[in-house]
Amino acid sequence: MGRRQEQAAFQEALRQPPDEAANFLFHIHGPAGVGKSTLVRQLESAAREASAVTAYVDESVADAIEAMEAISAQVSPQGGELRAFDKLLSTYRQRRHEASTSAGEMLSGSAEPGQGNEQPAPSPSSMIGSQLALVGLGMIPGVGAFTGAVDPNQVAAGADRFKALLSNRLRSPEDVQLVLSPLQVLTPVFLKGLTEAAARRPWLVLFFDTYERTGPLLDAWLRDILVTERYGQMPANVLVVLAGQPQLDAQCWGDWLDLVTDLPLEVFTDTEARQLLATKEITDDKVVEAILELSGRLPVLVSTLADAHPSSVTEVGDPSDTAVERFLKWETNPARRAAALACALPQEVDEDVYRTVVADEQAREEFSWLRTRPFFIHRAGRGHYHDVVRSAMLRLQRQQSPQRWKEQHSALAEAFRQRCRELEGALSSTDDPWQDERWRGHKLQETYHRLCADHHAALPAALRELVDAYDHDITTLRRWAQTLSRAGQDADAPLVRKWGQDIATALDGPRPGAAVLALLLARGTLDAAGQSLVHTIRGWESRRDGDYEQSATEYTRAIELDPTPRAIRGRGEAYRRARRYEEALADLDRAIELEPTVPWVGYALRLSGRHHEALAHFGRAVELAPASPFSLTNRGVTHRLLGHIDEALADLTRAIEIDPEDGWTHYERAVALFLSRDRAYEDECRRSMDLCSSDAGEGDRHRIAALGNLVLVHCLLSAWTEAEEHLTAFLHAHPNPGQLRELRTVMLTLRTVVPASEETLSTLAERLRPVPEHDQGPVTC
Repeated sequence: MGRRQEQAAFQEALRQPPDEAANFLFHIHGPAGVGKSTLVRQLESAAREASAVTAYVDESVADAIEAMEAISAQVSPQGGELRAFDKLLSTYRQRRHEASTSAGEMLSGSAEPGQGNEQPAPSPSSMIGSQLALVGLGMIPGVGAFTGAVDPNQVAAGADRFKALLSNRLRSPEDVQLVLSPLQVLTPVFLKGLTEAAARRPWLVLFFDTYERTGPLLDAWLRDILVTERYGQMPANVLVVLAGQPQLDAQCWGDWLDLVTDLPLEVFTDTEARQLLATKEITDDKVVEAILELSGRLPVLVSTLADAHPSSVTEVGDPSDTAVERFLKWETNPARRAAALACALPQEVDEDVYRTVVADEQAREEFSWLRTRPFFIHRAGRGHYHDVVRSAMLRLQRQQSPQRWKEQHSALAEAFRQRCRELEGALSSTDDPWQDERWRGHKLQETYHRLCADHHAALPAALRELVDAYDHDITTLRRWAQTLSRAGQDADAPLVRKWGQDIATALDGPRPGAAVLALLLARGTLDAAGQSLVHTIRGWESRRDGDYEQSATEYTRAIELDPTPRAIRGRGEAYRRARRYEEALADLDRAIELEPTVPWVGYALRLSGRHHEALAHFGRAVELAPASPFSLTNRGVTHRLLGHIDEALADLTRAIEIDPEDGWTHYERAVALFLSRDRAYEDECRRSMDLCSSDAGEGDRHRIAALGNLVLVHCLLSAWTEAEEHLTAFLHAHPNPGQLRELRTVMLTLRTVVPASEETLSTLAERLRPVPEHDQGPVTC
């Protein structure tokens, strides 16, 4: 009602042939409560009646990748599966997780075995490249994953050093590109899938609701796919509808605003509001006037009050009463009335949350009734109240019964805490729950409700969680900060609101994460563990930026506050890069004592010649993670070095079964087979060569580690000409001192494996000694 002009403009576009349609981008905008989401639903129905494929995206998506995922999931049931995109997205999720878990190791120089462990101080250009690459991964605190704000091409071009390290974990160059530049890789496949889906219907219509929240995340990407060919071509028969409170960002859309059909919405005119009431058979002038005065002609309020069908002014009541009382005045069932009020407390309601907050046993079975309320915006089994209605209901409950308010929010907090515990129960002792998206969602809601229940008691823990959120990534930090602000507003807590405002200001600066950390330290609100984590993160950032002395200082402060293995290990790496080797070794030994089951420690022990300690360490690591190729391969190598050939073959064979694409593991198995006098070692060498050769191509696919492995394989085969060629290529690739030293060490150990080649191996190994011994530092670091 009252939006006929907007509906007519949209339906006219649907009637046009796609190649002649002048309007393909509609923008609905206006203040909260004017009916934007309602109009979007009406337009979506009209599109489906016109046989169009439709997809709807709202604020539940956090970036362009999630938006594409949501669209694909909705298009598929309508006969337009984006199979290639879905498969590639699944690969991206898996590879990004692998890269994320190893990012800290890679930047600290803890590369995987056989590929160089010790890193020299990086050059400014390579250091910047590493940072840019981690921007793409969303792993740099204070920056986060890019969604168009950072040029993926710039990231790929500037991050050679990091890409080389990352490739050791991912192996496939395509996977490296997918992780570093997900939009660059995923979007063309997504557009191709949309083109195939759109070919089966006259139109494909994409709706982006609550665009005031998603616009900053999606603007650049959406603009690029609609009006440029950066990612390929959008199908001609695609219509896009945006709906949000403000107008489009002129900085992003300014050159293309003439292509936008602008649909501004305001409150109903007097005539429009009366027309709506007439359709509800409300014609009594006094009743109409009372509703118009109470609602201010805001569509959501007019609709809510009209749905009660008041027949007299007395039923409308005193217009000075709160809007909430008007929303529920005509609900005669007290249990339903209480349920509607209680369900305003959570930010989002599904059936489980509904059952948590609704006390009456009979009303607990009526979630379907709540979904029919005009102020309940629902999608896919869950939903939320319209902001105008929810704010009024929260204000009413907070004022009427502060004790009941506290009890209900406490119950909700416990319900979300229980959800977190259930997810934690499925994790291993070494898994970080912050890596689980579902856990983060539940934890965020728990924090919100604890702040609403008792903000004085809950605020210190909420501020501590800001540090953990920042440690995860900047997007998570922003979500926690937004929730802090929302809780301050909903609970009418000035202190929490002030914190929210100050953090929001810090997040708007050039180094948002660092500014938030500084704010938290300056206010003195964190406990010792929280302060220690702040200094640990700052130590990592300083090390990343090449300021190793400052990094060591930050880590030292962290250790003084709370001597965590992470801080000790981090300071050891800072000392190593600052060439303070004795202090670095001391920290490493201390980290081993505190974390005896972390796999990288066993690797360090093996490199330092402490084979028996390394074997015991890897034994414990395999017990904890029997399917870890890293631990199995390293235990196999350690067995081989100790002369336990049968045990080495067992571990290496098992590692290959788990990960058959690792060329280094195949090489090590070839060595073990050679020592056991099994001619199968030749086949294993060839398999290793095939895998390493695919990783050692030209240009940006050049892989130093793969070239080093090829040198070793050819030495084992006594193919000296090929070994010389690959050694030359290895040296021309500018390996760092740690990689030179490690290849030389492994090459010299081959003298005991192939004694007849001792002189030749020694000659080749001499080419790997360009760095003076006093500059190399302990291998264990």
